[in-house]
Amino acid sequence: MADQPAAQAATVTEKSVATHDGTVAGTQQPGHEAEPTAFGLEAPAFIALAMVVVIIIFLWKKVPAAIAAGLDSKIATIRQQLDEAAELRAEAESLRAEYQAKAAAADSERATMLERARHEADALVEQAKADTAALIERRTRMAEDKIAAAERHALEQVRARAASAAATAAGRLISEEMNAATDKALVDRTIEGLGSTH
Repeated sequence: MADQPAAQAATVTEKSVATHDGTVAGTQQPGHEAEPTAFGLEAPAFIALAMVVVIIIFLWKKVPAAIAAGLDSKIATIRQQLDEAAELRAEAESLRAEYQAKAAAADSERATMLERARHEADALVEQAKADTAALIERRTRMAEDKIAAAERHALEQVRARAASAAATAAGRLISEEMNAATDKALVDRTIEGLGSTH
């Protein structure tokens, strides 16, 4: 049983190959196998014929046109997407320019507002200084008027007290120095003075 494959390999086999007219071509030697055929064509010719048929079918079914149409459609879609992207980019650039202009306007407006606020603050400070100076002057004048009035009132009180003290002192002196004899002599002198004037 072990020698059977070797014996088979050593023996010469004969094969009958039928040609297209049914006659026997002959025998083949070992190691030379016949090329496979189909419709009387060898493999390379059959493959070439099959490729030609496939190409003809592709052309008949307009496959290249369909592929071209698909590619054209894809190209058109890509081109449309590129156009949309370009439009979006243009819109984005426009928006960026608009926002930059708005930012510049806002900066300018902010600078103007700051300058205006600075001027208003300076004006308010100057007005406050002027009002403070006027208020100080008015309060000073009022204080001086009050002081002058207080001085006058004090002076009047001093004069009134002095007059009262003088009257009291005069009354006391008169009451101390005037007695009946002194009164009589004063009356006599007065009468004599009246008589001499006439």
